[in-house]
Order: sequence, then structure tokens, then C-alpha cells
Amino acid sequence: MLKRRTDLALEARELWSESAEAETELEGVRAREEEREGYPVTRVEILNEAGVQALGKPQGTYITLDLSALARREEDAFPRAARALAGELSGLLKLPQGAPALVVGLGNRAITPDAVGPGAADHTMVTRHLVEQVPEHFGAFRPVAALAAGVLGTTGVESGELVRAVTERIHPACVIAVDALASRSLKRVCTAVQLADTGIVPGSGVGNHRAALNRETLGVPVIAIGVPTVVDGATLAADILEEAGKGELDPAALAGEGGSLMVTPRDIDQRVSDMAKVIGFGINLALQSGLTVEDVELFLS
Repeated sequence: MLKRRTDLALEARELWSESAEAETELEGVRAREEEREGYPVTRVEILNEAGVQALGKPQGTYITLDLSALARREEDAFPRAARALAGELSGLLKLPQGAPALVVGLGNRAITPDAVGPGAADHTMVTRHLVEQVPEHFGAFRPVAALAAGVLGTTGVESGELVRAVTERIHPACVIAVDALASRSLKRVCTAVQLADTGIVPGSGVGNHRAALNRETLGVPVIAIGVPTVVDGATLAADILEEAGKGELDPAALAGEGGSLMVTPRDIDQRVSDMAKVIGFGINLALQSGLTVEDVELFLS
């Protein structure tokens, strides 16, 4: 049986339900659907080892926002999306007032489907130096630093090593890491955002696993924000065949070069740009209480 690949806990739960061929209760997993700012929100909590084994993901909370309305350019879609993301992120952060934070954009700027992390870092309000140097004007802001860690192939340094070194130097109360993910479905590519309090493994979206960024490796809580920008070719082929009623795909048919194919939309440039901006703005609203989308726009301009 072909193992369908996904980084989204929501989809992992869907795959488990499909394999069970029944609406049975999944032991160790609790899920509920909500709505925020008009956007659907799915919350999946992996409660124990049984849930970990069933979904193949670390124990913790996974929140998925469906931002399809943003892709459709609905009225006020961007400010609503930024506020929705900020609201969910604030619930995971639980930071004291004034506690410093580090935002890390993971990925390679030169490869568009992998550039959502660096793009989000570009839209982050960097205030750490301003709070320290001009407290009379910026003392009310939370100290925030941002880092686009790059990738091993262009820096010669593992992104995890770089993030750990910066964390040990500036001592943030938390790290927010943004990275690209893989989905099982094209409809969720650049329309879904997953937040998790379990940390992240850089490069996992394209099968290039690096050292994990989490509380164990960095010594502080790590909130992961991920956007699916690609679909594994084998997973996509299997889903298309099943939808067409052709039955289960033979895994042997995708052995060799075809098994490493990743699929992304042709307008990925604009989609990644949109998602990077909404994530950056959402992070700013969550970290700097009392600000509006217009305030953030003015600060970054």
C-alpha cells in the first residue's frame, strides 16, 4: 500500500480515517472545528503515545487555518487572515508582556516553493535593537529579532546550528519558526497554514530532514508555522486515480526517479508572496499587542 505523504496533522487524521474505512474514534487524538474571522479552523490535539503512533507526529497541538478566501481575493480577506492567524498564534505563545521573541524564516530564497520562511521574516517587525537603543520611543514594543537562516547548501552551516547559536546569544522567551511543508492535496497548497507547539524539522516538506528545532534542542518553546507549497508526486497520482475510480496505485509503479517528484502550482511565486506576507503580519499582531494591520503596514514601510 502506498504511504501518502503529508506534513499536516489534519491530513494525517484524514488518512487514518480513510484507512480505517469507518468513522471510528481515533484513540489519543482529539479534533474539533471552529471559525475565526470567517476562516475555518481545525484543531487537532495529539494527547498520548497512541495518538503519536496513529498519526506519526509528536504529541502536541496542531491548528490548521483554511485561508482559501485569501486566494480568491475576497473582501477584507488579508486583514481578516492576519488577525485570525494572530489570534491562534497568541493562544499558543502565552508570552508575558515584554518577553523577547525570535522569528526564524527557514528555507531557500532561491527556490520559490521553499521561500515562504525567509519571506515571512522580511515582513516581521524587528524591534529588539530599537527597544534597547531608543526606549523613549519604542519601550512599549516587545523586543523581536528575526533571522533568515538559509540552508546548508548556501551557508555551509546547518540552520539548526545557526538558530541554536542565536538563541543562546540573545535568550528569547520563545522561537517562532516558519517553513514550507508538503500536502497530500493540491487544494491546500498555499491556502492552509498549520501552527504547532511541537517545533519543526527544517526541510521535512521536501524529504530533506535536518536537525529538529524544538524545546529540547533550543531550550525554549518553539512554535512552528508551516505552509504547504508542494505535493508529493506519488501521493497526488494515487489520489487522482482513486478519485477517478481506478483503484489503489501500485507503489512499484512509482519506484525510481518518479518517486522523488514534487508538484507545485504555476503561480507559486504570487501564492508564496501572499502567504509570507499574511504570516509575517499575523506574527506581528500576535507579538505586538494593540497594533492593527494598518499600524504594521506603516511600521514596515
